[in-house]
Amino acid sequence: MDVLPLVALIAASAAVAGAARRTPVPAPLLLVAVGLVAAYVPGVPDYHLDPHIVLPLILPPLLHTAALESSYLDLRANIRPVALLSVGYTLFATLAVGWLAYLLIPDLPLTAALVLGAVIAPPDAVAATAIARKVGLPSRITTILQGESLVNDATAITAYKVALAAAVGEGASWAGGIREFLVAAVGGVGVGLVLMVPLHWLRRHLKEAMLQNTLSLLIPFVAYAAAEQVGASGVLAVVVVALFLGHRSWEVDFETRLQEAAVWKVVAFILESAVFALIGLQLPLVVEGLGDYSGLQVTWYALGVFFFVVLARFVWSYPATYLPRMLSKRIKERESDMDWRRPLIVSWAGMRGVVSLAIAFSIPLVMDDGEPFPARDLVLFLTFTTVIGTLVVQGLSLPWLIRVLKLPGRDAQAQTLAEAQAQNAASQAAERRVDELMEDERNRLPQPLQDRLRTVLERRRNSVWERLGQSNPVTGESADDTYRRLAREAIAAEREVFVTMRDERRIDDEMMRTLLRKLDLEEAAAYREVED
Repeated sequence: MDVLPLVALIAASAAVAGAARRTPVPAPLLLVAVGLVAAYVPGVPDYHLDPHIVLPLILPPLLHTAALESSYLDLRANIRPVALLSVGYTLFATLAVGWLAYLLIPDLPLTAALVLGAVIAPPDAVAATAIARKVGLPSRITTILQGESLVNDATAITAYKVALAAAVGEGASWAGGIREFLVAAVGGVGVGLVLMVPLHWLRRHLKEAMLQNTLSLLIPFVAYAAAEQVGASGVLAVVVVALFLGHRSWEVDFETRLQEAAVWKVVAFILESAVFALIGLQLPLVVEGLGDYSGLQVTWYALGVFFFVVLARFVWSYPATYLPRMLSKRIKERESDMDWRRPLIVSWAGMRGVVSLAIAFSIPLVMDDGEPFPARDLVLFLTFTTVIGTLVVQGLSLPWLIRVLKLPGRDAQAQTLAEAQAQNAASQAAERRVDELMEDERNRLPQPLQDRLRTVLERRRNSVWERLGQSNPVTGESADDTYRRLAREAIAAEREVFVTMRDERRIDDEMMRTLLRKLDLEEAAAYREVED
């Protein structure tokens, strides 16, 4: 196996994603654009998007890290809009887009059109999260979009299986489709509920952070494989387990949390970057099989399907937003701040991604009777153009739309104030606990260490309040920035001494690494003390 193309893909996509941070263009869009161009550069290998790799090996860790960063409480508070989008809209889009594509494209069987509808129905978890972070959507909209994208893949994959069974001649009925959907949904949630408690127990009782984080890396694959093994939804199993682990992460020791956050940040960055680059690199493959169609034909079909996808989301989102308020006075009172701009943003933030392409590539070449799957190459092409179209058109215009609508973002001042109040209450509790412990003779400390302990608590309490204050009139820095800079300068001076002593052979390398690790932990603590 030649690993050089894989290494080149990871390195190039990471470089492009890093460069995107210096531009106003979200990284997913720039990666797709570069992939489209690179696909026709001589010497670039052919990267085939294998669904047997994407679905079981790439999708679980991406869903896991997205669910870990989500809020179980926020998702529970928004369960109705999340369910209406992740289940209701996905099924509606499957039927509506499939039916409209059947009417638009001659000789496309209805079953094949419904396969197309199921393939392009789910907005992508990676795209939604990445774009939402970049444009700074209001927290409730971000929660709804993230919740939708965590669950809708399971709905779409189940709908795809039912439509595919009908298309290839295995037979499918409404009752059978509903039964398969319920088995996948209930089974996936059930597997997640069964696994989450023992996995969390194991994480808590493993004594070494390295072992705990190794387990953390295995968890999404274990949950996905276990659910798929019994015919349930691996997607839902991964999401349920990750939401529980994220909600109870405070029960794991600090070293594990620090390592886990760093590890998953790197994993997500690499996978997200490679996934969006792969989307663009699929262009030659999807164009190859279109010999029977003229350029004008496929362009018309692509524009039509893209329009149907965008239209279907608007047709669903506004009734799903306002009908519950019309039917329930309690919902109307609880969500009185809802205006027409929010469902507009939700409707427009429906970018498709790699899951749609992976499902499309899994369409079999032949049906049960040995005949070729009808219009398979066209379905692949329309999936590809829909993914590219939503990422480029909606992704690029979403920040502009938010600015035009003047949709209020998160109130940074209010968030800082809430953080300061929470930190103040926690610090007071910590000080009371320290006073109680100091009364016990077994906990006696020399006065300088007692003072240092209390100073740390006081500094932690005051640091957030200082963030609300004035900047330094000379440097323009906040007190937090100055504190962080001075701490780093002091630690850098110590680090330089340790390196010099190692070079002069006054200490060995092992001792230097031990001393540097202590400095690294102190620097991280100083940074987090004012950053968090």
